[in-house]
Amino acid sequence: MAWSVMGLCGESPNPGPSLGKGVACLCVPATQGNEELWVQSVLEMPKRRDILAIVLIVLPWTLLITVWHQSTIAPLLAVHKDDGGDSQRDLAAGLDSKEYCLSERDIVEVVRTEYVYTRPPPWSDTLPTIHVITPTYSRPVQKAELTRLANTLLHVPNLHWILVEDSQRRTPLITRLLRDTGLNYTHLNVETPRNYKLRGDMRDPRIPRGTMQRNLALRWLRETFNKNSSQPGIVYFADDDNTYSLELFEEMRSTRKVSVWPVAFVGGLRYESPHVNAAGKVYGWKTVFDPHRPFAIDMAGFAVNLRLILHRPQAYFKLRGVKGGYQESSLLRELVTLNDLEPRAANCTKILVWHTRTEKPVLVNEGKKGFTDPNVEI
Repeated sequence: MAWSVMGLCGESPNPGPSLGKGVACLCVPATQGNEELWVQSVLEMPKRRDILAIVLIVLPWTLLITVWHQSTIAPLLAVHKDDGGDSQRDLAAGLDSKEYCLSERDIVEVVRTEYVYTRPPPWSDTLPTIHVITPTYSRPVQKAELTRLANTLLHVPNLHWILVEDSQRRTPLITRLLRDTGLNYTHLNVETPRNYKLRGDMRDPRIPRGTMQRNLALRWLRETFNKNSSQPGIVYFADDDNTYSLELFEEMRSTRKVSVWPVAFVGGLRYESPHVNAAGKVYGWKTVFDPHRPFAIDMAGFAVNLRLILHRPQAYFKLRGVKGGYQESSLLRELVTLNDLEPRAANCTKILVWHTRTEKPVLVNEGKKGFTDPNVEI
């Protein structure tokens, strides 16, 4: 009779030679077929055990690698989905660094271009138009002065800039500057007579600088607008070398006749100002230079209602026989009395305009023939 092993039972002190050390078996009679199955199962058991061990070792590492891979790739996918610009920078990390820098520089240039060509606020049908009259003359800092002023005016709604050159003709420099600002403007010119031009560093006091230019602008307003026109407007004389707060333009917009306010850095003082009483009326002037002038005020210290300009056609700045510092009085005395003045800027207690002056540049290294290219516009 043949015997066969039916299964594992435990360790045995006397293991059979064919089963290996430490294996005890239950031996039962078996046929020839059962004996073959027993041999096959014994041979397959180590293979199954090896496969199980491999699975138990490989599976944790597989899971670990999968989790790490997802945590690394997921942010890139999220960036690519949410922000195309950032994803392009991440994907470009393997590209040439020169190409990457070029892309960044191009982006910066686009932003700067949009800033340079910013336009003024939209026009409003309800706000009075502020007509800003600016006389100007050719000098090294002219473009710099006008650029600074234009950048301020760009923020003021309903503004019309009347720029008047002291020149025989309108110059290309000013023409280009005005066109590029995007402002609403009128470009005029009138040359001060030669016998009143600069003599060294002094001009003949009988015609202060800018007088003829301001008068031309006043004439243009009277020829352009009908005195019976219902279009509201304010006229302000803004020299190109001053500094203006945006608040100033909103203060003057409600002017009924003539509004006034302090001006800093004039008359050898920190500021000059109208004297205002408790009732809000101007009764005098806080100034050292000739305080008895009818209107002892700087050109930047007042604004006039357009309707008043149109209804008083005789009101101009006097060309001759006017002492220095009396130009403002020569115009205002034709328009209002002291009692008509309207204090602004918190009853003339706030400084909203500064009579700044750009320092004359020292160009000694240019020489007589000029070191730099004179065709480069400054």
